[in-house]
Amino acid sequence: MLSGDGANFTFIDLFAGIGGIRLGFEQAGFKCVYSNEWNKTAGATYRNNFGDDLDDRDIRLVAASDIPKFDVLCAGFPCQPFSLAGVSARVSSGRTHGFEDKEQGVLFFEILRILEVHQPKAIFLENVSNFVKHDKGNTIRLVTAELAKLGYEIQPRVLDAALLVPHRRKRTYMIAIRKGEFNFPDVHPLNRTVAEILEKDLGDKYTISDRLWQSHQDRTVRNKAKGNGFAHYLIDPNGVANTLTSRYGKDGRENLVPQEGKNPRMLTPRECARLMGFPEDFKLPATKTPAYRQFGNSVCVPMVKTLAQSLGEQLAAAAEPELSPSDLPLVTASILPEFA
Repeated sequence: MLSGDGANFTFIDLFAGIGGIRLGFEQAGFKCVYSNEWNKTAGATYRNNFGDDLDDRDIRLVAASDIPKFDVLCAGFPCQPFSLAGVSARVSSGRTHGFEDKEQGVLFFEILRILEVHQPKAIFLENVSNFVKHDKGNTIRLVTAELAKLGYEIQPRVLDAALLVPHRRKRTYMIAIRKGEFNFPDVHPLNRTVAEILEKDLGDKYTISDRLWQSHQDRTVRNKAKGNGFAHYLIDPNGVANTLTSRYGKDGRENLVPQEGKNPRMLTPRECARLMGFPEDFKLPATKTPAYRQFGNSVCVPMVKTLAQSLGEQLAAAAEPELSPSDLPLVTASILPEFA
């Protein structure tokens, strides 16, 4: 029996990653009826936590008729072609970005294909904060126009995960109710700090070497002199962490934990999971490298839950029939009050 605001509503989980969106929606009471993720290592983590009901085919090879009926389409479609770092890397190497990226950028159109067939009650899309600015706003204008043709009027909203977890992570959320209007809820800040999620007594396992620490410091000096922002970042335990990225496992420069009397250390995979709001019983990959990459690519679970709860409330309200006069109870003379 489902409980919560999403009770009795179903969803599908496309570009599912390790299941961050699924977790948020299930915590809000929704039921997952189909999931798809073609990355093998992410899929292994997904299966380890949710079971074997994962379709690992390329979504472009999945017929819409293969997908069961559902109420909400959820998709955190590939963000690299639209992110600041992804665009910069593609431009510097002469590669295309955005919708010109034929490998990842065009996967949004697979969402449209599935929407056109199923016409679900609502959509929940997530991408990087730069999505609303990519290509001088042309990307979001195209997305908005294409979704509007199918009856989904989106009002993109950029929200920072730091409202709910100790981690700066701004993401664009595009949510719409078909032929209706989705109203974003007010997200009240919890003012959490990194100190709450740090593990204790780790020894030196995650402490970076003298050579790497010196390299971080030297690179920061050089880059500041050049006027660019690529620098190492020491976390303030009483503050919030920088945005986790998929490259974090390489050298940890974005988020280093200071340690008294020795070099700083990297965050542990479990700490990364906590920064994303994953529950303690979520099963991590057996090795560090895929764990860092997967959490760097994931979503803030509490933010998804908050938005899903609001979506469930609004879907439930839209489903309630309006009472006609014939539905109202009859008032008989025997129960009317007497007046002198």
